[in-house]
Amino acid sequence: MNEPLSKPFVSCTCRPCQHSPDHREDEQHRRMKLLASQLSGVHRRLYAAVETHRIGFRSCARVSQITGVGFQAISRGRAELALLLAGRALQQPKGRPGRPAIDKTYPDIRRTLQQLLSDDTAGDPMTDKVWVRTSSRTLSNRLAELGYMVNYHTICRLLREMGYSMMVNVKKRASTTHSPRRDSQFEYIAQRKAAFLASGSPVISVDCKKKELIGHFRASGRSWCAKAIHVNEHSFASLAQCVAAPYGIYDILTNAGYVWVSTSRDTPASAVTAIKRWWFQSGRSMYPNAKELLILADSGGSNSCRSRAWKYRLQSHICDPCDLTVTVCHYPTGCSKYNPIERRLFSHISMNWLGKPLISLEVMLGYIRGTTTQSGLTVQAFMMDEEFTGGQRVSTTEMDTVAIHSHDTCPNWNYTIQPRSTPGGPRA
Repeated sequence: MNEPLSKPFVSCTCRPCQHSPDHREDEQHRRMKLLASQLSGVHRRLYAAVETHRIGFRSCARVSQITGVGFQAISRGRAELALLLAGRALQQPKGRPGRPAIDKTYPDIRRTLQQLLSDDTAGDPMTDKVWVRTSSRTLSNRLAELGYMVNYHTICRLLREMGYSMMVNVKKRASTTHSPRRDSQFEYIAQRKAAFLASGSPVISVDCKKKELIGHFRASGRSWCAKAIHVNEHSFASLAQCVAAPYGIYDILTNAGYVWVSTSRDTPASAVTAIKRWWFQSGRSMYPNAKELLILADSGGSNSCRSRAWKYRLQSHICDPCDLTVTVCHYPTGCSKYNPIERRLFSHISMNWLGKPLISLEVMLGYIRGTTTQSGLTVQAFMMDEEFTGGQRVSTTEMDTVAIHSHDTCPNWNYTIQPRSTPGGPRA
């Protein structure tokens, strides 16, 4: 307790200490100022009053100069200390001094504010949460036009008391334009997936991840680092080394991900090429006896359910050369987030490079390969050097050569393509 206080903000400023740095009471005065700074209200006044009785001559002025407590506050504290010493309780203040409450100045302020918000209010019909699109400063100006002089800080307080708060949009409303066959498609996908997994046949989920600019561009999120990473001021694609399109394949049974990164366009040709490479590099060794393959895909993009090029290439690049029957089940439009690859692979890859700019393709591949989870996810990443161009058209004559059989349930979303060496076959 006798260690000296060396903090400059509690140094004593009384006249003896200013004139003589070696003043013997300097340390005591600094302790007084430090203690007074930690108190507030009546306790600060009472402490100052006690010090005036200890100091004696010109005590009020000196204590005020040392502690920073006002002279009138010290006088009031001395009177309160006298009451306490006489065994009498202090009289509690009835209210906070200052300007009157806003409700007393403008009794109808809340009703007027509610009228202004009636046309600018949105809310959640399932809860009591509401929020305001108009800013508090705008509301303050509009109230001023009606004769209510209210600060925007007071507007914020009133809004909170009325049940309003500042919020961001939350994606929780389902689309009202979805197909009436949506629920039946989800049930059918679950049935097909369970049947393939039970028989030991491979089930893969495919999709193309969001395209990424390669270069010193700002990455969303934060990461631990000693110094912030400097990136470009603007995220123009013209400044990028290239634009990478990662096409992913997620093996549901083995909890393994495979990503092929292309600097070309995302086309049906690139999607089928990635699936073909997965089969020859990993698929056929992990499933040596497999004769069927189930692909879960979105309804749009390079693996669209309406794309002729997608179906034609599945026939010519996978079914025929691999002697493999391919069944494709598409998720309904607007339901891509239910595709397993989104939450089981792509989300973990995004979290792995969170806050880290992808300055090169090697760095991008490194982050993809380093992605893992506690459930044992493993990810492999490769480059696709081929140049893929869009606009490939498949004629009706070529499409007639595809051994495709639509399913009875949602035929636009579910179909099976068989090797042309074994034409026909039962309808799925």
